[in-house]
Amino acid sequence: MRYLKRHWRRIVLSSVPMVLILLHSLGVFPIAVLDRLDAIIYDARLRASMPNTFDDRIVIVDIDEKSLAEIGRWPWSRHKLAALTDTLFDKQQIALLGFDVVFAESDESSGLKLLQRLAHNELRDETGFIRQLKNISPRLDFDTTFAASLKNRSLVMGYYFSNDHDGRTTGVLPKPVMGPQDFPDHRSTLSDWNGYGSNIIQLAHVAPMAGFFNSLTDPDGVVRALPLVVRHADNYYEALSLAMFRSLIGMPKVAPEFAQTTSTDSQSDALQSIVLKWADKTYSIPVDQRAALLIPFRGPGGARGGSFEYVSASDVLAGRVVDAHLKGKIVLLGTTALGIVDLHATPVAAVYPGVEVHANALASLIDRRFLVRPVNAGSYEVLLILLVGLTLTLALPKLRAPVAVMLSVAVLAGLTAMNWWLFLSHSLVLSLAPLLLMALTVFVLNVGYGYLVASRSRRELVQLFGTYVPPELVREMIKDPDRYTMQARSDELTVMFCDMRGFTSMSERLNPVELQQLLNQVFSELTRLIGANRGTVDKYMGDCVMAFWGAPVESPLHAQLAVKTALEISQALGRINQAHKAGALGRVGLNIGLGIGLNTGQMYVGDMGSDIRRSYTVIGDAVNLGARLEGLSKVYGVNIVASDATRLLATGFIWQELDRVRVKGRLQALTIYTPLAATGEFTSVQNEELVLWHSFLARYRDQDWVQCNFLLDQLLQKDCQKLLYLLYSQRIARMREQPADPNWDGATNFETK
Repeated sequence: MRYLKRHWRRIVLSSVPMVLILLHSLGVFPIAVLDRLDAIIYDARLRASMPNTFDDRIVIVDIDEKSLAEIGRWPWSRHKLAALTDTLFDKQQIALLGFDVVFAESDESSGLKLLQRLAHNELRDETGFIRQLKNISPRLDFDTTFAASLKNRSLVMGYYFSNDHDGRTTGVLPKPVMGPQDFPDHRSTLSDWNGYGSNIIQLAHVAPMAGFFNSLTDPDGVVRALPLVVRHADNYYEALSLAMFRSLIGMPKVAPEFAQTTSTDSQSDALQSIVLKWADKTYSIPVDQRAALLIPFRGPGGARGGSFEYVSASDVLAGRVVDAHLKGKIVLLGTTALGIVDLHATPVAAVYPGVEVHANALASLIDRRFLVRPVNAGSYEVLLILLVGLTLTLALPKLRAPVAVMLSVAVLAGLTAMNWWLFLSHSLVLSLAPLLLMALTVFVLNVGYGYLVASRSRRELVQLFGTYVPPELVREMIKDPDRYTMQARSDELTVMFCDMRGFTSMSERLNPVELQQLLNQVFSELTRLIGANRGTVDKYMGDCVMAFWGAPVESPLHAQLAVKTALEISQALGRINQAHKAGALGRVGLNIGLGIGLNTGQMYVGDMGSDIRRSYTVIGDAVNLGARLEGLSKVYGVNIVASDATRLLATGFIWQELDRVRVKGRLQALTIYTPLAATGEFTSVQNEELVLWHSFLARYRDQDWVQCNFLLDQLLQKDCQKLLYLLYSQRIARMREQPADPNWDGATNFETK
């Protein structure tokens, strides 16, 4: 009791994550992020355990891009499909054919219906035409030709179910494998489908065996499971893979099997498997509550995935496949062509052929290689949550930090090892993310409790950041001090280098006191503007200020704030020059020039330096590029030069493209811009000039020097002193003397920093 009384706050605090995770596992308070984390862990386990072996029993005849190029776009005429079917059975001698496509509409590509209309109308008196039409009609009835090729073959047709507003149906469904009496509604957790697209009656009559090829897509867009049975209009229908498997093993009956519970309430029974029944034996297939089979993928998928042999449909039709090459094989006819859209995201590949999903499911049924999510998995998870949660909650408060760390690490490692062992050795799929997150959270709350006192955190925060960021941001950070640290991290930020032009001349003409006063005034104004726009001053380097946005206080508007600051600095410097005309600067005839470079990208930010002196700063290639851009401002005669990355994120400004450049140290060319004004402050006269400039740049990159000169003359008439226009005028004069370079990418190379 003394122990509980002493540590009750910490115990109560640590119990919160345990209770939340417990409510999630019981389904009372679902936490979507935990399901997503569990899915990520499941995907990782699945990829790690893939056999990556070749299955020579199943072959995929692929309607691929090559087939579409040689035979024509999909759907193909049925007489070609008849020829393909005949070739597979007669020449290749396959054992079973499954269609991962549907033939929901009649084939009118032969033009027979048009000829028949002509025979009944405009050409009804042409006896020769009618006689010839009667002779050729059987050859032009492609559906009949295809049906004849399917008749008495060992094959399974494909179709799909749908759920839409109208419940539209086409074609003819096969016979259901179960009726309402076989699957009591009060125990059925299967989803209902109100529509379907099946094969036309002519094909369905000669090939009555069929299976749906729908898959199940999880909330994150990934296909991990394939329903073996679904419900439509109180009847139950089988999947393509299950239908093919039953065809191979003698057409056993299909029945559900429910988990036996101690409860007398039948609604507590849970679907645990689909059972195939013969007269003297049964075959049990473990499924989840949706009657779905978790797909044990063999490999990464595709023709180069190494799991199944892919044969191009055009090669089969053209006779380029050696006769009997597919003898005795199980064949799935499907597509990997991008335009036909039968590609899915799966745990093993972002783009995975749908036909290979069915091939994996069929191989799983043949091999009895199943991934099992036990019906009682929820009870197992609840027991572990209570055991681990209570152990850590009660033990950690009295342990020293090193021992607490070791215990927590041991618990996390033990949970992970046991989960992976059950998966790899027994194919059991059990949740892991809730347990890991709970254990980790309990540990963090316990160990951090003594160090997260609010007053101490605030004092430390002010000490850490008070000299780097403006007081307004420090006050904002104090509201949630846990989020901020001096530890280095990588993040997307925007950096600014602001350099004063003419500093050397000023230092020669002003006495030290005047120069000091001037720098202090300018730096104070620049610092005020940076702070007002939530920026962090990195350092002062002579006559240059370096600042960045997005850290330590995160801001999605870091680029926009940086550009706004740069424009305000440019305007402020103009006001300072105007005010000093009658003072020291006026006497020596100097104005303060300005050069600003802006870049956005991934940077390392944190407390860096030596043991003697450290500073909160940013480093990285993106920072170096910002410094390079500042140097280019003088070349192009503008105050501000920004990268394309900054321009894309900084909305609300009008931008002028300056050039494509390749700076020292970078092989890739980048486009640079200068912001002209905020969108609402841009005049129509400025817009006319900007449109003219963009037209000029397009002609410049086409090396159309005549048009360039014509457009540049118009620009110089608007502003004959603008350095940017004069710079391009000089470039064009040089380039006109040289032959056009077909390999020129329009970029200007700068070899100096």
